[in-house]
Amino acid sequence: MIFGSSGDFREKSNSYRAVGELRRLIFSGELAPGSDHLETELADRLGMSRTPVREAALMLEGQGLVEVRPRRGIRILPVSVSDMCEIYDILTELEALAARDAAARGYGAEDLLGLEKSIRDMARALEAEDREAWAAADDEFHRELVRLGGNRRIGAIQAMMADQVRRARAMTLYIRPVPVKSRDDHEAVLAAIRAGDAETAGRVHHAHRTHARDMLIGLLRRHHLHQL
Repeated sequence: MIFGSSGDFREKSNSYRAVGELRRLIFSGELAPGSDHLETELADRLGMSRTPVREAALMLEGQGLVEVRPRRGIRILPVSVSDMCEIYDILTELEALAARDAAARGYGAEDLLGLEKSIRDMARALEAEDREAWAAADDEFHRELVRLGGNRRIGAIQAMMADQVRRARAMTLYIRPVPVKSRDDHEAVLAAIRAGDAETAGRVHHAHRTHARDMLIGLLRRHHLHQL
């Protein structure tokens, strides 16, 4: 068996590192939506050569995060409103189904500790005015809800769409109203699951996701943070 050289391994390792670093810069907003960057600029910023940056950019293009333009550099793509509408439409229906299924499974108190913890973490984050911690706890609630629903394919779809949702939310996290309603909605979903009320769990979560979608899309449009 013939293995590649150590140089090839280092280049590949640098490419994956570049992917991680560029994703972090995009999701944090340090590389702003709609901004243009030369490979040399990004390579200097990451402390590596242009080759892994170019390879990373092609990977991120496949994920819908950037556009690679020959001889013109790399453009950070704005969030697409049409994409977000489609993603939220799917997540709304599938997570509402997960909420109904979770309520129908008759979980005991210990089974629901994960949901309870995420709601407590959301409350603490709001008290501390830490919106990033709130967002992390909110993500955890939705992942745990889908896990309790027991449908692994819903979990796979949710994970596949998580990046775009997280990116859009990061862009609007500090311009949205204080997310008290989100925590209250989660409390209501948990109460319905605890009571075994599948209809209420699904209905409340469906309304929660619909409200979140409408608010997010409105903020993206109002602050010109989107593409059509």
